[in-house]
Amino acid sequence: MAFLEVGGSKIELDEDGFIINPEDWNEGVATYFAESEGIKELTDDHWKVINYLRDYYKQFQVAPMVRKMCKQTGYSLKQIYELFPSGPAKGACKLAGLPKPTGCV
Repeated sequence: MAFLEVGGSKIELDEDGFIINPEDWNEGVATYFAESEGIKELTDDHWKVINYLRDYYKQFQVAPMVRKMCKQTGYSLKQIYELFPSGPAKGACKLAGLPKPTGCV
C-alpha cells in the first residue's frame, strides 16, 4: 500500500496510484497528480472537469460515462485528452480524487 503526503496529510493510494478515500482529496492532491501527469498548470478548464467529476461522484458514487461528462462539461473527447493527456479515467478521475474507475468512464 502506498501513501502520498500533501500539505501534512498522509493519503492512502491503491496499487495504481488512485486515492482510496475520496474524502482525503484536496486541491494540493490535484496539483501533485497534475505535475506527475506532466500538466504544468491547472487551468479553469481543468477545474471545471475536476469539479464536475467530484460533484457527480458525490451524488452517484461512480464516475460518469465519458459521453455524459463531455455533454455536461461542454468539452469534446479530444479536448478532454488535451486537458488530461492520460485520458478521462487515468488522468481526470485521478486528479479529481476519485477511486480508479471500473470499466469505461
